Amino acid sequence: MNKVCVVIGVGPGNGEALVRRFCAEGYQVAMLARSEDYLTGLADELANAHAFVHDASDLAAAAGVFARIEQQLGAASVLLYNAGGGAFKNAEDATLEEFEANWRINVGGLVAATQAVLPQLRQHPTASIVVTSASAALRGRANTAPFASAKAAQRSLAQSLARQLGPEKIHVALVVLDGVVDLPRTRKAMPDKPDDFFLKPADVADSVWMLTRQAPSAWTFELDLRPFAETW
Repeated sequence: MNKVCVVIGVGPGNGEALVRRFCAEGYQVAMLARSEDYLTGLADELANAHAFVHDASDLAAAAGVFARIEQQLGAASVLLYNAGGGAFKNAEDATLEEFEANWRINVGGLVAATQAVLPQLRQHPTASIVVTSASAALRGRANTAPFASAKAAQRSLAQSLARQLGPEKIHVALVVLDGVVDLPRTRKAMPDKPDDFFLKPADVADSVWMLTRQAPSAWTFELDLRPFAETW
C-alpha cells in the first residue's frame, strides 16, 4: 500500500514545508489549497506531490476531494490540517460574519476533513492527524476574539478526537506555534529582527514528522514550538 499524506492548507511557509518533508520520506502527498497555480507549480517540482484544489471552508466539498484522493493515490494514513485564518479584532468590533468565518475554517474544516478521512485512516495499523494551531488557542488577547475563540475550540476538538481515536491507534496531535513564521512578508514587515527571531517552516515540518513517527506507548498530544527568544 502506498504511503499517502494529505496536507490541507498548502502555501508558502509551513504548508509547503510539510509537503516537502513528507515527499522526502517517500509519501505520495495530496496538496489541498485554493490556489491552483501555486499547487501546480509545486507539483511540477516534486514528483510525488499531487494538486487538489479545495477550499477547506467549503465543508460540503470535503467528502468529494477525499474520495478523489483515495481513488488516485490510495488510502491516506496521515492528515495534516494546516488550514487556518483569523480576524484580529476585539469582540465589540468584529462582526458575527467574521466570527463565523474563523470558526468555519479552523473548526468546521477540521471536522469535515476528519469525517471524510477516517475510513481511509482505519485501513492502516496506525495513522495520524496533526493539527497546526497557535498560542491563541491557549490565551485570548483583547484584539484576537474571533481567531482565539476559534483556535480554542479547535484545540478542544482535537483533544476530543485524540481520546476517541487513540484506542484505534490513530494518533491525534496539536502543534501550537508561538512565534512569527519566517516568510518573505514577515521579513519585510520586520526588517530589523534577527534570523533567530523567526520560526523556520522546515524546522516546524521536522517536528510534525516526528509526531507521526511516535510509538503509541508514548504519544504527544500537544507540542509547542517557539524560537528560544520568544516570550512565553
